[in-house]
Amino acid sequence: MAKPARPRAPRTTKPAAAKTPAVQSSDAIAAEDEAAFALRSLQQSHANNKQYEASDDELLRFYEQMVLIRRFEEKAGQLYGLGLIGGFCHLYIGQEAVAVGLQSALKEGHDSVITGYRDHGHMLAYGIDPKVIMAELTGRGAGISRGKGGSMHMFSTEHKFYGGHGIVGAQVPLGAGLAFAHKYREDGGVCMAYFGDGAANQGQVYETFNMAALWKLPIIFVVENNGYAMGTAVKRGSAETHFYRRGTAFRIPGMDVNGMDVLEVRQAAEVALEFVRAGNGPVLMELNTYRYRGHSMSDPAKYRSREEVQEMREKHDPIEAAKQELLKRGVTEDRIKDIDKKIRQQVAEAADFAESSPEPAVDELYTDVLVEKY
Repeated sequence: MAKPARPRAPRTTKPAAAKTPAVQSSDAIAAEDEAAFALRSLQQSHANNKQYEASDDELLRFYEQMVLIRRFEEKAGQLYGLGLIGGFCHLYIGQEAVAVGLQSALKEGHDSVITGYRDHGHMLAYGIDPKVIMAELTGRGAGISRGKGGSMHMFSTEHKFYGGHGIVGAQVPLGAGLAFAHKYREDGGVCMAYFGDGAANQGQVYETFNMAALWKLPIIFVVENNGYAMGTAVKRGSAETHFYRRGTAFRIPGMDVNGMDVLEVRQAAEVALEFVRAGNGPVLMELNTYRYRGHSMSDPAKYRSREEVQEMREKHDPIEAAKQELLKRGVTEDRIKDIDKKIRQQVAEAADFAESSPEPAVDELYTDVLVEKY
């Protein structure tokens, strides 16, 4: 006899779930593509044309400025060894193309520059007298900060150079303040705020990114990635080693630039400045560069090999590359030697000026101190 069929449980009807379109509308896709393109468009523009078409005179000026920074820093290292420079001293040897390439595109005395404590090169690249910089390094009253700032704390409102900061990354939010001032005054100025690969992991940097993007501030954030921060290789200290990508979360377009080629740096600066001056907000530039010396004069730099440093000097030196380009263009060896001779004399005079200048008067202890109440 056949088994009776098992009764089925009554079917329950589920409420209809809200349907989501399987495919985004073409307008939504187009909007996303446009937003994504906006973030990569500057990098694409840079990739399409990486070399600035400098005239012979421009390239000679770039070469001269880089040689000035190199010789000045070498002399500063000597004076430090002799005990004439005290405290910390961070040299810019090897990174000259960054400051020269970027700041040659700025309006000197109009656009603002702010950086960390490796600051001598940025000042020289902005046309500040080597004598007053060297006097400041040696703690003399004729120094640009009256001998009270030293290597890490130089300042010149006249040149729109706002430091020289000893606190890692602290200059970045100050740079946003300078950019806000440019925007508030409607003076058309741009702030260039430098920081290193080590400072790139500071929280205040990202707070600043957010504010700068939100308010469309005229600022260019420049990461000088020399590979080792204070002594730790980038890959050991940073989860994201492509620093130019770090503005993506804040809708800040990034640019990846060879910081050892002054013509590439200058061309990248042209692209970034055009974007920022048009009122589009900030840009984040990563300048891949290399310091030949340790983090500071007291750093023996044992975290990298001599062979690595030597290879960078021999194959990627920004000054030698500029020299070879000049020779290829027909500039004579004698003209280049004349520039080198002139620079050596200029640096020697700066050192003599510093050594012969008196120390600050005792009453300087009481100047530049904020006493008012607000």
